[in-house]
Amino acid sequence: MPVCVCGIILFGLLRRVPVFSAFTSGAKEGFQSALEILPTLVGLVTAVSMLKASGALDLFASFLEPAVKWLGLPPEVVPLALLRPVSGSGSLALLSNLFEQFDPDSQIGRIASVMMGSTETTFYAVTVYYGAVSIKKTRHTIPAAVTADLVSVLASIFAVRLFFGG
Repeated sequence: MPVCVCGIILFGLLRRVPVFSAFTSGAKEGFQSALEILPTLVGLVTAVSMLKASGALDLFASFLEPAVKWLGLPPEVVPLALLRPVSGSGSLALLSNLFEQFDPDSQIGRIASVMMGSTETTFYAVTVYYGAVSIKKTRHTIPAAVTADLVSVLASIFAVRLFFGG
C-alpha cells in the first residue's frame, strides 16, 4: 500500500499536478457527498432498526415459511434473505446468530454463508450511489437488483446441495 501511495504521488509530481491541492479538493468533494447522502442513510438505518425491533421481519418470515420450505430454503435463513438487501450490518448480525445456533458447517450455516457472499445490500447501495450523484428515479435498477438477489438466494440453495448434498 505505501508503494501504491508513493507511486501516485510521484506520478502526480511528474505530471506537475499540485498533489496536495488535488488531494484536499477531492477530500472536500467526498465530505460534501457524505453530507448529501447522510439524511437518506439515517432514514434507511432507522427503518431497518424499526423493522427488526418491531418483530415485523420475523412475522413476514413466518408468513413465507411454507413457500421457502418447498424451495428447500431452511426457514431459519429466511430473515437473513429478507434483511440482506437492506442492511449489511444487520444481516451480518443475523449470520452470526445463525452460526451460534447452528454450526457454520451445517446445511443452514452453509446456505447462509453462500447467500451472504452472493447477494448484495441492494437498497443501501442504491441509496449511497444514486444519492451521491443525485439520481432520483431508479427506473429498472431496483427490480433488476432485487431479481438478482432472489436468484442468488435460490442459487445458494442449489450450490450447497450440489457441493455438499442434502
